[in-house]
Amino acid sequence: MNIEIERKFLVKGDYKKFAIKSYKIAQGFLSSAPERTVRIRIKDTSGFITVKGVSNQTGTSRFEWEKEITLKEAEELLAICEPSIIEKIRHIIPTNDNLFFEVDEFVGENTGLLIAEIELPNEHFIFEKPKWLGKEVTGELKYYNSVLSKNPYSNW
Repeated sequence: MNIEIERKFLVKGDYKKFAIKSYKIAQGFLSSAPERTVRIRIKDTSGFITVKGVSNQTGTSRFEWEKEITLKEAEELLAICEPSIIEKIRHIIPTNDNLFFEVDEFVGENTGLLIAEIELPNEHFIFEKPKWLGKEVTGELKYYNSVLSKNPYSNW
C-alpha cells in the first residue's frame, strides 16, 4: 500500500524565481467521492490515472495509487470525467531537505489561486518554510482539486 504524506499551503509571495521547472496540467475526476477519488491527469504529454483514498484525521496522509497511461487514453478518459476540468501550471521548487514544493498556479475558473504542496517522508517531518509560503490549508476540503472542480475559486 502506498501512503501519500502531504501538507498544503497558500502562497503569499514571489516563488517563481526558485522554480527549477514548470509544466502544464489538465485533470478531471471519474469519481470525486472522498472515499475513492479517481483522477485522470495530463502532464505535458504524459497521461496518468490515480486513485486516492480518504484522508486521515489531520488531512496529511491517505492511500494513493498511480499508473501512467497513454496520452490518447488520458484524453479519452478526460472527455467522460465529471465537470469541470482543472487546469494549472505546476512549478517545482527544491528545498534544503532534498524535498520539493509543487506550487500550483491555477488557471480557468480557479485563476488567482496558488497552492504549494510538499510530500514528506513522515507526518512529523520538520522542514524549513520559505518566506513565500502562506497559511497552511492541509485537510481543508475546499482546497482539494476534486472540490475545486465542483466549486471553483471564482465562486468563493
